[in-house]
Amino acid sequence: MKISKLLATHHAILEQARLANLAQAYLTLRRLAERVRRARLHGLVQLRQPDIDEERFWASLTALEGSQSVLEEHFSDEELMEFADAVAFVRGTNALDVTFRIEQVDVLFVEPVEAELRRCGVEFDLETAAADPNRSAGIPSSLADRHRGETPRQR
Repeated sequence: MKISKLLATHHAILEQARLANLAQAYLTLRRLAERVRRARLHGLVQLRQPDIDEERFWASLTALEGSQSVLEEHFSDEELMEFADAVAFVRGTNALDVTFRIEQVDVLFVEPVEAELRRCGVEFDLETAAADPNRSAGIPSSLADRHRGETPRQR
């Protein structure tokens, strides 16, 4: 392969990688939003990425209204990392610290990502699998392979 050909395809490859990352973020956010909807979670929350300087080694989802233990019952540390990473990616930040109403996950995160993917010509052919986190359709996800109240390490 010639370097001139690689350089000519550079932009297209970067755009494909961006779209693939956006699609993964969409799937993660959609599955989480579905879980929030099914569990009828509500209230103001703060989502933060890990910060070594603050000795926060995992992503955190803190209930600013309601019960912290209810949130902890529904989401493992790994799922919170996936959630924070997805939100940070779509927001374009490496230092995520965002406060929002958890019942608005769809409106705040899922819908804008879906709109961006559609603008880029992405077809949604995994609608059934994305809507039902128990059917992973060959897509690995800790959200799809988890029983209520069980972290992935417990399996």
